[in-house]
Amino acid sequence: MDAPTRYILVVAHTGRQDSLEAGVQVCSQLIEAGVVPVLSEDERRDVLAARPSFHDVAVLGVDVQPNELELVIVLGGDGTILRAAELIRGCSAPLLGINLGHVGFLAESERDDLALAVARGLAKDYEVEERMTLSARVKLGKEVVYESWALNEATVEKASRERMLEVVIEVDGRPMSSFGCDGVVMSTPTGSTAYSFSAGGPVVWPGVAALLLVPLSAHALFARPLVVDADSSLAVELLDRTGGAGILWCDGRRAYDLPPGARVVVRRSPIPVRLARLHPGPFTDRLVHKFNLPVTGWRGPADRD
Repeated sequence: MDAPTRYILVVAHTGRQDSLEAGVQVCSQLIEAGVVPVLSEDERRDVLAARPSFHDVAVLGVDVQPNELELVIVLGGDGTILRAAELIRGCSAPLLGINLGHVGFLAESERDDLALAVARGLAKDYEVEERMTLSARVKLGKEVVYESWALNEATVEKASRERMLEVVIEVDGRPMSSFGCDGVVMSTPTGSTAYSFSAGGPVVWPGVAALLLVPLSAHALFARPLVVDADSSLAVELLDRTGGAGILWCDGRRAYDLPPGARVVVRRSPIPVRLARLHPGPFTDRLVHKFNLPVTGWRGPADRD
């Protein structure tokens, strides 16, 4: 009996030359291993323009469905990984991120290790780590008018530079505080090193089951970052006393306009994102490496030896 066909999705920013070259290299390595590379229609067109001999490259959603994928190889920074997670939302295939010169917190390997990383992906020599995601729901009165999800954060932002938002924040169905602000970030631990970090929120280890809420430029005495239980619900209501409108952004990719009076409710989603890990290790080491933190002089615990 013939072995089942293996399908691996390759996600790359093919509008950039370095990413296009990496995509061609990965597809070539997959084809040589007898695996069918799968790309989006646009990226397949770019790859075939660079390498016309790649006849067996499949198109996602046309030739191969997301639930048929074994693995997703992502070439780029965290933004490309977020796009890949969106493409296969709800499927079991893990994402193997290969960084192409960005901070790349979610990426697992660097450009110099590309061939080795692909080889380990082909050999299924990786561990799978699940990351919590958020569900975001917009309500107007009792009606749900929009639903989306996020791996990093769901952010309510002001729609106009001239006018701040007046909001009430809520935790577990109880009001917490009201203030004027530029917005509110609601984040997963994964997103604690993204927009939440830039806004002054805490860094939370990915294994911690929690949700974060970080106000943006709030005009209030009490507008501190909050860390709540992962099973809690967070809500932001836009007050209509100033007429300020807002925008909901999910991972900076999906947007929805919020009129005054809108209510945004964020909870833990039951659907995680699965990451393929080649080098499982302490998150502390990842922080030190990605931010180039100074640790010179550290000797370790006295009882280590």
